[in-house]
Amino acid sequence: MKKLIVGNWKMNGARDDARALIANIVNKLAVNEEIFDRANVVVCPPVIHLSDVRHALYGFPKIKFGAQDCSIGDEGAYTGDVSAKMLQDASCSYVIVGHSERRQYHGESNAMVLQKAEHALNNDIIPIICVGETQEERDAGAAQDIVGEQVKSCVPDFNQFQQIVIAYEPVWAIGTGKTASPADAQEMHSFIRSTLNEVGVAAEKVPLLYGGSMKPDNAKDLLAQGDIDGGLIGGASLKAEDFIAIARAS
Repeated sequence: MKKLIVGNWKMNGARDDARALIANIVNKLAVNEEIFDRANVVVCPPVIHLSDVRHALYGFPKIKFGAQDCSIGDEGAYTGDVSAKMLQDASCSYVIVGHSERRQYHGESNAMVLQKAEHALNNDIIPIICVGETQEERDAGAAQDIVGEQVKSCVPDFNQFQQIVIAYEPVWAIGTGKTASPADAQEMHSFIRSTLNEVGVAAEKVPLLYGGSMKPDNAKDLLAQGDIDGGLIGGASLKAEDFIAIARAS
């Protein structure tokens, strides 16, 4: 399985910033195409910049793009939301669902994350389902209980022709500069894979990403772990050089 490197731009950048960033990523990967032998690369800009990113990638389809969230509904009275159906129409290949920031700031439950993942699959979009524990939950020894319940509650039924991705993002490591050690990250990824097997999912076919302050200087050690199939990259994805360095670490 190739590594999967996903850049989550979060709520950053004006239109000119997005255009410059995707152009820089394309230009750097165009002269380092050997990276694609080992890694699939995805960028997830703010939804308002999707058309600009899509336009920039017309001539370079090796890079895929996606969105950072989708609605629980396909259409109707969901003011301010964007549906998976709309994202599919915009040619998105992926969508992030259940990010800890959505859970924290918008009160998203496991049930809502499940609905979003189902809508994504129904519209031929691959959901990147985020799971992870807080510092308090880890300190209380409940990390695996929390993550296991999220996996069981948020993973939809899907068939052999569909794909999902799971991103383990310890909440205490997002945007803090803290990072799980490679051994700790591997332990949780191994647990997630065994949990998937418990619920009848062919876990070896599900890419498991680590998300939590992955940077050029720690990417190689994290990506070398047996059950870590890639990274969901936050801050480092806003610098083309850092993002490409992480992809190269694959």
